[in-house]
Amino acid sequence: MTRNVFTIAACGLFSLGSIKSFARQGVAGKEPTKADTLRGSLNADRTWWDIQRYDLAVKPDYLTKTISGSNEITYKVKGTGSRMQIDMRDPLVIDSVVFNKKTSLTFAKEGTVWYIQTPKQAANSVNTVAIYFSGKAHEAVRPPWDGGWTWTKDSLGRPWMTVTCQGLGASIWYPCKDHQADEPDQGASITMTVPDTLVAVAMGRLQSKKTNGDGTATYKWAVVNPISNYCIIPYIGKYVNWGETYKGEKGNLDINYWVLDYNLEKAKGYWPLEVNNMLKAFEHWFGPYPFYEDGYKLVETSNTGMEHQSAVSYGNWFKPGYRGRDGSGTGYGMKWDFIVVHESGHEWFGNNLTTVDLADMWVHEGFTNYSETLYTDYIFGVDAANQYNKGIRRGIRNDRTIIPAYNINAQGSGDMYPKGGNLLQAIRHSLDNDELWRSILRGLNKDFYHQTVTSAQVEKYISTKAKFDYGKVFDQYLRNTQIPKFEYYFSNDKKKVFYRYSNCIAGFNLPLSLIGKTASIKIKPTDQWQNVTLKDGQTALFDKAAIEDMYYINVTPTQPGS
Repeated sequence: MTRNVFTIAACGLFSLGSIKSFARQGVAGKEPTKADTLRGSLNADRTWWDIQRYDLAVKPDYLTKTISGSNEITYKVKGTGSRMQIDMRDPLVIDSVVFNKKTSLTFAKEGTVWYIQTPKQAANSVNTVAIYFSGKAHEAVRPPWDGGWTWTKDSLGRPWMTVTCQGLGASIWYPCKDHQADEPDQGASITMTVPDTLVAVAMGRLQSKKTNGDGTATYKWAVVNPISNYCIIPYIGKYVNWGETYKGEKGNLDINYWVLDYNLEKAKGYWPLEVNNMLKAFEHWFGPYPFYEDGYKLVETSNTGMEHQSAVSYGNWFKPGYRGRDGSGTGYGMKWDFIVVHESGHEWFGNNLTTVDLADMWVHEGFTNYSETLYTDYIFGVDAANQYNKGIRRGIRNDRTIIPAYNINAQGSGDMYPKGGNLLQAIRHSLDNDELWRSILRGLNKDFYHQTVTSAQVEKYISTKAKFDYGKVFDQYLRNTQIPKFEYYFSNDKKKVFYRYSNCIAGFNLPLSLIGKTASIKIKPTDQWQNVTLKDGQTALFDKAAIEDMYYINVTPTQPGS
């Protein structure tokens, strides 16, 4: 857990979502290593082959904390290459590699990666490499704040296993192309062989269960949609389940709940309302749930929770808030279940839209932090949402930029959560057109459906649809740490107001829509002094507290010539 995360938790921001398992690599002030570059860049050993499908199989040994398994990677040849970079971390090792189910290939480890020598392959051909691996599994010390396997027990002393690996990467526990840009286009499966006294759950739908007659059982789960490496996760424990059907925008959505057997009645009395409210709110704001074909699952886990696609993990004690806390300090965060809302919000931003580079993770975390505000808006109204959104600012540190360097697997400031959420709410307020804003959010999920994207694409999309260039606004909040200052003063007769931005980048131009009960005004300040003649009732709109409630800026009444 990084210093950044400790500080955020200490100051009450519990909108942490998936910051929890990020391994800090390529951090500001530290020269990136070769390992950072190999992990973070799309080099020649990665780009000639495009992943079509993962078929992962794993057999964990609870007593020895070891695993063995295989990952059959189906890929399409997109260029010329004969060396394949495979990511997998120590202490796991590759035992063998088989090409197209018949030919053994040579491989070698170099630093943090493995290189497989492949035969010559025709352009656009589709082939497979099955990579067999084994070894001591990397154990998560404090899941989900770091990555690896969790070998724990439930309250009755029975084995309970899972993995967390976002940021640190799926290569911490299985061989893969560990880069967000290349998702398996045709889906993935995971086959788990476990003690037959336990149940194995994973993403998507159950394909088969087989009792092996040797004290083990084998479960196979699969998704048909593209999926990020870090969302392919096993859950193994004494699970029971029940299901329901949600009638959503795309028809009937299968919902399944997986919980430890002794928590069944508690979960039945709590989860469905939280999940149904979440789906209603997010389908309203973001459009249809993106994975109807794979269903939606909520799975109890020993850590706080993660956004694993179509199998969201949950460890929030079946209570509102974030383990009894409200990151906003307003009380609204105690009226709904943070893990259900935040981690499910990632199904739209993070799993549907996935960033190409880790540096752009604010698209996952900023939008999903903002989903909390929009959920509050949908259930409790716009005033409650404004209070909640302002409340989470107390977690903003402005320690460094949200977007760091690209191509080195670098993570930006944890401000990507609350500052990202406030950036988006500021744009919403500046537009003063909720139907347009909602169409933009829904359009992002429709027009980038199941795609990997860059921040630049998202920024341009919002500006284009809003018909206003928010480029400098994004630069200010994503690539700068200053809090803009809005300065203003009135003429002596109070018929004119003079205003500008300072303590900001050149060209910062966030429009301000100021709205009262009987008057409103929209201005477009820049870093140069401007003025406007005021109509009746508009003077009172220039109120420091009221403006700061709506926008993440410092408002400073000033004097002429200052």
